[in-house]
Amino acid sequence: MAIEIKKCTLKDLSTLQKISIETFRDTFKDHNTAEDLQNYLEKAYNTEQLRTELLNTDSAFYFSYYNNELAGYLKININEAQTETNGTEFLEVEKIYIRTDFKEKGIGTVLIQKATELASKYQKNKIWLGVWEQNFAAIAFYERMGFIQTSNHTFFMGDNEQTDFIMTKELKKTKE
Repeated sequence: MAIEIKKCTLKDLSTLQKISIETFRDTFKDHNTAEDLQNYLEKAYNTEQLRTELLNTDSAFYFSYYNNELAGYLKININEAQTETNGTEFLEVEKIYIRTDFKEKGIGTVLIQKATELASKYQKNKIWLGVWEQNFAAIAFYERMGFIQTSNHTFFMGDNEQTDFIMTKELKKTKE
């Protein structure tokens, strides 16, 4: 098994859009109306939105490959790009999605390790993320990776109000 991570660039926009829509739809299609899901996908993953996010210097996307096949992706934010104001000590994992056929292969672990490496690079000592309260598999995974629930926030899918748990992981400080 070979897992590789590659930073996305503007050249990857079309591929990023396709995997974003595929993985979000696969994750949430059974829990939302088709109309709400489609409206969200069109807003969150349209070409201009993704182009803006790719050009933001405080955000970055990374593709994960499993045996040379695109398996998932990660999006991180620091500073003002974070979706909530948490302070300069935090790195946000805004998105981490694995394609259905590639789950349970260690890819999520590698992507969280990448986020941890990036937090260290950017001198952040905490990582946070939001996860839907009903996504039990993801919550269990994040707990295994050292995250704990610290709060929650509201997420709207159309008029459907949902709750995301905010989970945080403190990183070990390295001696200088």
